[in-house]
Amino acid sequence: MAKLPVVPEWPVLRQLRSGDAAGLGATAASARTRELAPRTASADRVARSVCPYCAVGCGQLVYVKDEKIIDIEGDPDSPVSQGCLCPKGAATFQLVTGSHRLDHVLYRRPGGTEWERIPLDQAMEMVAQRVKKTREETWQERIEEPGAEHEGALVRRTLGIAHLGGATLDNEENYLIKKLFSALGVVQVENQARI
Repeated sequence: MAKLPVVPEWPVLRQLRSGDAAGLGATAASARTRELAPRTASADRVARSVCPYCAVGCGQLVYVKDEKIIDIEGDPDSPVSQGCLCPKGAATFQLVTGSHRLDHVLYRRPGGTEWERIPLDQAMEMVAQRVKKTREETWQERIEEPGAEHEGALVRRTLGIAHLGGATLDNEENYLIKKLFSALGVVQVENQARI
């Protein structure tokens, strides 16, 4: 049988004694609630970020403790969102820390029917080698089509690689991506936000 609290500790009596009949003031607090603190209070540092879900670019504050994310909230200083986040943006913490998130690379060999785990370094090297090979095989220094209007014109390009960016990329990321692909000679650089 549950032990009842001593009569003077009953919330209704505390409310009456303090004149807080609605129970909205300090009388509603228990010892446990008085000890509670926001989980962000223990953060070592706060990093500013942008929500990764859509092209709006809502500002986020990422609270970090011991180099692990402990919370993500809206940034009140953001001119875009002024501290507000949509339900997806508010759930970004789960995106980053959820147990369902893959922390490895899955690769299916050409003609294969099964996925296999490979190290991230190996996957990055495979991508780099394929970009290099495709660029070398499809490189065009000059327009060589006989009878073309600009035959012999210097173009220094590859038409074997294209890039389609996502709406979650911010201006700085798009700037760097455009610089990278232009340096590689890629001329087909587009963003899904414009489509």
